[in-house]
Amino acid sequence: MTRLGIALDLGTSGFRGQAISLGEDSRILSTAVTTRHPFPGANVIDHLHFALEVGVPRAHEVIIRAVNVVLEHLRVDFSRVERLAVCGNPIQLSLFQGIEIRDLAYAGKRKLEALGVIPPKRNAQRLQAAEIMGLNLPSQAKVLIPPAVRHEIGADALAMMIQTDMLQKDEIAIVTDYGTNAEMALIAGGIVYTGSTAAGPALEGQQIEDGILALPGAISDVLFEPEPAGFMASRCFGAGNEAAMRGTLRTFVLDKEMIARSGDAVDPSSGRVIENGELEAVGITGTGVVALLSQGLKSRLIQIPRINTQDGEIHLPNDLKFTEEDLKEAGKAIGAIRAGHITLCHESGIRLEQIETAYMSGASGTYVDALKAQEIGMIPARVKRIYQVGNTSLAMAADMVRDEANLWKMQQIADSLRQNHVMFAESKTFEKVYILELSYWTEGMPWSQYQKFLSKYGLPLLAEVVDSPQVIKTVQRDIPDLGEMGLEIIQDIGERKTMVFEGCTGDAECVLECPEKALKMKRRGERYAITINLALCNGVACRRCERVCKEKAFDLIALLCSKDDPASGE
Repeated sequence: MTRLGIALDLGTSGFRGQAISLGEDSRILSTAVTTRHPFPGANVIDHLHFALEVGVPRAHEVIIRAVNVVLEHLRVDFSRVERLAVCGNPIQLSLFQGIEIRDLAYAGKRKLEALGVIPPKRNAQRLQAAEIMGLNLPSQAKVLIPPAVRHEIGADALAMMIQTDMLQKDEIAIVTDYGTNAEMALIAGGIVYTGSTAAGPALEGQQIEDGILALPGAISDVLFEPEPAGFMASRCFGAGNEAAMRGTLRTFVLDKEMIARSGDAVDPSSGRVIENGELEAVGITGTGVVALLSQGLKSRLIQIPRINTQDGEIHLPNDLKFTEEDLKEAGKAIGAIRAGHITLCHESGIRLEQIETAYMSGASGTYVDALKAQEIGMIPARVKRIYQVGNTSLAMAADMVRDEANLWKMQQIADSLRQNHVMFAESKTFEKVYILELSYWTEGMPWSQYQKFLSKYGLPLLAEVVDSPQVIKTVQRDIPDLGEMGLEIIQDIGERKTMVFEGCTGDAECVLECPEKALKMKRRGERYAITINLALCNGVACRRCERVCKEKAFDLIALLCSKDDPASGE
């Protein structure tokens, strides 16, 4: 019988798993991915907030339930699993284990001492499955947990550095995981400078009105083709200061193998189909958003913070659209990443244009057109080489599954790494630059004024893109090998909880107020039961459901922690 291993990437926007044969060929058998994270909220801060509110045991229970769902969708015999390796940021891995997280939430030794918090050592560990409460694997199966480098820089950031081989090269280089929790590392003069910013999920297609993750049917790229010069000069649409060019927006859509194919070409002002493509689009992913910004700025469809069409929307195939609110959400994410890059350069004493090589990891970093990403500021302007390297976190987990020695290699590198971690939340440089980015993307601050403020703060001006760098795409997909059984997408990862609140009159104001449609109400005799889908909930910082309740009966935390209710019908 084939011995099996499981690799898991516990990402901020969702989980990814692979079943791997532990035979001589170590082949990948199957892949399963979720379209969302099981926690309420859209970023790592939301997830941490949720865990602090409901407690580590409850948060651990939610994560393990979701992991078990991923395991089921790998379609293998669990009894033959001998090894499970996980990778992710320190918050995800700590909650997977069910250990202390308050040291990740609060800064300052005195604060932690006052709370009685003893920070756990997040070193490489080999556990047994029986030690992870609720995990549906044989009790003697090994569970490999990689080390954190320091605080918010965890195994996923270490995986980026190892999988790209950047630590072995004599160059000034930066690696960025273009995800919800954007980890980045700059190496200069033999020292690694690390940082992490909650960029938000827009670059992964979430918090965009018609956005989705990088899944089949997602628009992953667009190209604006202007009308011939004679027509273009005649009439332009939009009421902006600088009228937009007329032309065609050609889309590219991911197929079942996660390869981009031609989608419909449309008139971006109306959505009218000009030319049919091979695939129909069901949403736009983060890389499509990046391409849309690049092409929109070039064609003057976009004049930040406005969209120069009659209705202020860029129209895509199948009634999909990109709005000015979407533009602001994407801008916030891009701004956080560029502010992080500038801050790391400032800490290391170099200028942004001295960076020679940029490495892009994660789904967004894989599928995006790297040159378009550079045009809008996601990559330093003067790099000579851009490597697109795929999902390094899942790849690292797979390497640990195949050979446990890779776990201890990670620990050795973490111990020996000469690194300076920059807490962006405490950095005055990051604060100043991010405020400028917000002013630029959400209020339309002129670029010249942005540069003047950089000079005022004693920071180098941002260079313009002059030459196209060499782009090396090391993989065609963020997960290069989906396995012989292929990919299974888990659309519904959300745990449901149901509760009857005393005093509820059934006006359903909470249901109507929820921005993410996470709540349902069902009459039960003379009372009303409220059901919540945790994965759809906007996070415990939102609480619009609580605030709108006139009777003050609604209690979000009580609902999130309620016992399973078989009478709910959910």
